[in-house]
Amino acid sequence: MTRAAGTRAPASDEASAAAETPGCGDTGFGAYVVEAQAGFLLRRAHQRHAALFQEMMGARALTPTQFTALIKIVECGTVTQNRLGRLAAMDPATIQGVVRRLIARGLVQRDSDPGDRRTHVLRASPAGLELARQAVACATEITTATLAPLAPEERPLFLSLLGKLI
Repeated sequence: MTRAAGTRAPASDEASAAAETPGCGDTGFGAYVVEAQAGFLLRRAHQRHAALFQEMMGARALTPTQFTALIKIVECGTVTQNRLGRLAAMDPATIQGVVRRLIARGLVQRDSDPGDRRTHVLRASPAGLELARQAVACATEITTATLAPLAPEERPLFLSLLGKLI
């Protein structure tokens, strides 16, 4: 059976193909098959999700990290950049660049903290609030598309198990 251009074989099909390809499969590693390993499967699942995110969120010009930061800012109302980094699970250098780009786009404002003038807080601008509303609706569709290969009853378990890995 031939696949349409641009489509990928499922990982199990690729593992079978690799085992049948001359020069592949006899590694001397016994039962170790890289395509069956957690890291390989997580990377492939992430690649699929990232492609769906780009395709479906692309018109909004938000990267996954920008989306997460914007949503966390909206959820908090106001938040320091340091706390935002912790909430969004991003290191200081990454969150700094993400915030700088959100501010440059007019989606986030940086203000002095009224309780501590040495500190700045971030808040979503009206444009940021509107984009966040649109992006959340889109993100819900992305999650649905990402989980579509699973039966509806498998989805909560899958998400729960992923949560245990972090």
